[in-house]
Amino acid sequence: MAGTNSERELLTEGPAIILAYPQLGENIGMVARAMANFGLSELRLVNPRDGWPSEKARSAASRADHVIDGAKLYGSLEEAIADLNFVYATTARDRDGYKPVRSPIVAARTLRERFRSGEAVGIIFGRERTGLTNEEVALADEIVTFPVNPAFASLNLAQAVLLMSYEWMKTGMESEEETSFQAIAQRPATKEHLQGLFDHLEDALEARNYFRSADKKPKLVENLRAVLTRPSFTESEIQVLRGVISSLDRFTRENPRGSGAPAGRNRKVQGGGDNE
Repeated sequence: MAGTNSERELLTEGPAIILAYPQLGENIGMVARAMANFGLSELRLVNPRDGWPSEKARSAASRADHVIDGAKLYGSLEEAIADLNFVYATTARDRDGYKPVRSPIVAARTLRERFRSGEAVGIIFGRERTGLTNEEVALADEIVTFPVNPAFASLNLAQAVLLMSYEWMKTGMESEEETSFQAIAQRPATKEHLQGLFDHLEDALEARNYFRSADKKPKLVENLRAVLTRPSFTESEIQVLRGVISSLDRFTRENPRGSGAPAGRNRKVQGGGDNE
């Protein structure tokens, strides 16, 4: 699967994800996948409607087998959270009561702080269709709700878990600008490389009578150089461009690359990057 790498460290820590009375195995599987994406692994299931284990869940998990294999089954929500010290309940509806309501980022930071101090923490998610009841929300310490369109606030189960898992992952990063991988460093092109590109292109255009009016040629050359100096080219990019020019210079639509260079067109411009 794209994006997986068995050679890199598999993150498996953080709050327990508690699904209260989930319905479809496919939804549980997509939750497991979302958890694995962001380093969570402890999945607790409260009386899933379609039973457990579930092959549909495993298939939908897209190789997040460690989450599926480690899932724990409970008969009630009270049992599922009994050993936890601090729990959030997720909801998109207004609730009567006195529990604090937090945003996902505040909730994730709180969970991270408590987790680092050694507390067992968790997040409760409700049924796909109706969410959590008021009685179930009352079992949590605080409420977390998502900033969604108030006229269309319904999230599916995996979406809700993914949003909280993403916020959890961010709280463990050194900065919000940090990424899991970086682009490969490229050497910037020197002026000599750029000059070679200019000369190569000008020579190819001259051979095709692009500069039909001699008096306009200086301005056309100036415009071309202005265009080509706007980006900060790297050496490899210069090689790519010169390879393109070489191919256009040597081959035609009637005699494409691979059919053999036509007579009179086998001159190779040095440094053109043509890999025939």
